[in-house]
Amino acid sequence: MITIDINKKLHGSSGIMDLAVDLEIREGDFVALAGQSGSGKTTLLRILAGFEEAKGTIKVADKVWQDAKISLKPQSRGIGFVFQDYALFPNMTIEENLLFVAKDKALASHLLEVTGLWSLKNRMPNTLSGGQQQRVSLCRALMSRPKVLLMDEPLSALDPQMRTKLQYEILTLHKEFGTTSIMVSHDPSEIYRLAGRVIVLNQGHIIKDGTPKEVLLQTSGSQKFTFEGELLDLLQAGVVNIAVVSIGQQLVEVVITGSQAKSLILGQRVRVSTKAFAPTLI
Repeated sequence: MITIDINKKLHGSSGIMDLAVDLEIREGDFVALAGQSGSGKTTLLRILAGFEEAKGTIKVADKVWQDAKISLKPQSRGIGFVFQDYALFPNMTIEENLLFVAKDKALASHLLEVTGLWSLKNRMPNTLSGGQQQRVSLCRALMSRPKVLLMDEPLSALDPQMRTKLQYEILTLHKEFGTTSIMVSHDPSEIYRLAGRVIVLNQGHIIKDGTPKEVLLQTSGSQKFTFEGELLDLLQAGVVNIAVVSIGQQLVEVVITGSQAKSLILGQRVRVSTKAFAPTLI
């Protein structure tokens, strides 16, 4: 069990805020931290890792990581951390990057095999694609057989097909190693696919905590679909006003009223909602 009860003042998206989190996470769980940018997700991850200070206590199993008297260094917490920017050593081969963490060639070979990197083990990081580098980063994080695996939007820079492939690899390794995994993500499909529990932060406080179905699915009762996207363009076709919205990897055209067109600003985030009594999957 991971017990977290911490408090830290932050400069959030709306000014000074208190990051105040009090929760328990079961051993072996896969937890996703969600919420708007500036809500405190990454800071919470960094506090757990020992990269940032905060008031309060963090206890993992029977070991105190932080309280009023002590704060363990990151290397003493038994964690693996997967960064957005991969953070690989550019002067080391792929295999050397892994062996730098632990001199366990058998484990390194196993991880490289599982992630399809064995044939690239003697390559340098700058010769790999972004997806390959991200897999190396994940392998390196698991080389210490961590009790807790922390991931800060690890797949955000990858294309959808590669993201889906790596999501399954992450889930496979999470189950094999029995780690407690905590991941920051803005991608609902990624959260739904990987996590067993979703914790939503807003202005430093937990506002939702439940399964992905409980937190993410919003269609029951109202029979509506709601998608959030970016307004790219406003067009006029005769007397009809059309908004071009980017949703995920697709662009959609939405017919809007003249008054709506006047109130919208290009680049703003908008929600596209529709009744769906008889949806069709193609």
